[in-house]
Amino acid sequence: MAQVSLFSLFSLSSPFPASAVSSRLRLNRPLPFQFSRIQASSDATSASASNSNPKVVVTRERGKNGKLIKALAKHRIDCLELPLIQHAQGPDTDRLSSVLNDTIFDWIIITSPEAGSVFLEAWKEAGTPNVRIGVVGAGTASIFEEVIQSSKCSLDVAFSPSKATGKILASELPKNGKKKCTVLYPASAKASNEIEEGLSNRGFEVVRLNTYTTVSVSMLAL
Repeated sequence: MAQVSLFSLFSLSSPFPASAVSSRLRLNRPLPFQFSRIQASSDATSASASNSNPKVVVTRERGKNGKLIKALAKHRIDCLELPLIQHAQGPDTDRLSSVLNDTIFDWIIITSPEAGSVFLEAWKEAGTPNVRIGVVGAGTASIFEEVIQSSKCSLDVAFSPSKATGKILASELPKNGKKKCTVLYPASAKASNEIEEGLSNRGFEVVRLNTYTTVSVSMLAL
């Protein structure tokens, strides 16, 4: 029986010219080696990545990322502090202390740690008058902890809503049976009108002061 080469059989059954088939065979022959090399390289990269600690960039103001950095460190996650925002004075910053001096409010509403920090500075400038504070949540309330521990404290954090949102705060703030209940709301200039509108709809008289704002960091110092 005549012997027929594998190449001849392939050529007879293939619709492609012999030269094309030969070329395809030559091109395809090294692929298993190439695939193995890529796979091995990929496996090595994965192993290297798994052995190194992951990195997280924290972008709040410098000095205000401490709690998050400590929490991530417990999970062996390294952080890079790279502030992308900073707080600046708002148009009503300078008015806050004089308003506290001149007017007694039933409530002062604080909805962020930064609003709390700005308020405390003005409150001290005004001579630490008696004030009753409503906060949006535990994070904001923590700003006042050191002041509250003072034996001569004239600041009372007296309200926090059942859920830490401005909408719920506005719907739950007590009026204490008063027909006229006044509220001072020191806020970010970029905050929405949700709180004062919600309180006004319930009959509160709200004075909003835009005491700070948030801007992009103009120069990053690493």
